[in-house]
Amino acid sequence: MWGQESASVFSFLNLPTSAHTVALGGRNISTIEDDASLIFQNPALMASVSNNSMNLNFMTYMRGSKTGSASFVRTQGERGTWGTGIQFVGYGKMQETTETGEVMGDMHALDMAVSGMYCYALSDRWVGGATGKFIYSKYASYTSVGLAVDLGLNYYDEDNDFSFSAVAANLGGQVKAFGDDHERIPFNLQVGFSKSLGHAPIRFTFTMTDLTRWSTKYYYHVSKKPKGGSILMNHFDLGIDIIPSQQFYIAAGYNFRRAYEMKAAGGSHAAGLSFGAGVNIKKIKFGLAYAKYYVSAPTLSLSVTYSL
Repeated sequence: MWGQESASVFSFLNLPTSAHTVALGGRNISTIEDDASLIFQNPALMASVSNNSMNLNFMTYMRGSKTGSASFVRTQGERGTWGTGIQFVGYGKMQETTETGEVMGDMHALDMAVSGMYCYALSDRWVGGATGKFIYSKYASYTSVGLAVDLGLNYYDEDNDFSFSAVAANLGGQVKAFGDDHERIPFNLQVGFSKSLGHAPIRFTFTMTDLTRWSTKYYYHVSKKPKGGSILMNHFDLGIDIIPSQQFYIAAGYNFRRAYEMKAAGGSHAAGLSFGAGVNIKKIKFGLAYAKYYVSAPTLSLSVTYSL
């Protein structure tokens, strides 16, 4: 079997919590928008969110599974902004079996993280932010608890509509393990930028992820390496926004790693593609996105943001 290894607990923390992020490839830490759903990706982005904004996001995932999030943002003084958020994945009801395959009955599984966030404008262009997370997972009678911190930095040149960000996500570990052995959580060092194309209503985004794990391996249930793949390119997400007005956007993205993994599982490179759109109606913003995270079915994401 050819492949690469990636083993960690609380891997649900890597899932996007925004329809706009899903549309742009699944990872985006630099988009400057008045959108409270983006703060899970980078706490420094809270500086661009309106006071008293709240967001709800829902995404279909694997068969029988649903994931969602909620967030609230409030400004504090001229330079500070704080926020709270919760994200979860519910895996539905499934059969619980023994090691020999004997059915013991039904079980439920849940992953959840509760977050507190704060960002501060260091200057007119630089913002720093931090997120503290309480993480909880329960699979049948087994539970695990973790604590983690995200550190984010953003530079934004409004005149040239250029944004650069760096994020160290999931610094921490398990407080309580499922069993006797503690597992690592999915630390992710990321950098990215967003840039508009002159006076055209187009904005490009570029995100690099897992910068500390260039040789990390992800196992595939295949006998050989998929053709046309590149380990290096698995660290890149590309996205494009077309923004004809402040009330509407169309977005598309490509996630190289997802396309690579899906091809290894029998899918095609088209699996790395994602699409979406959003509309602003007074104080309410809607976002809808399509992507494919596994071979058997598509993923749909819906975000709603409201400013009080």
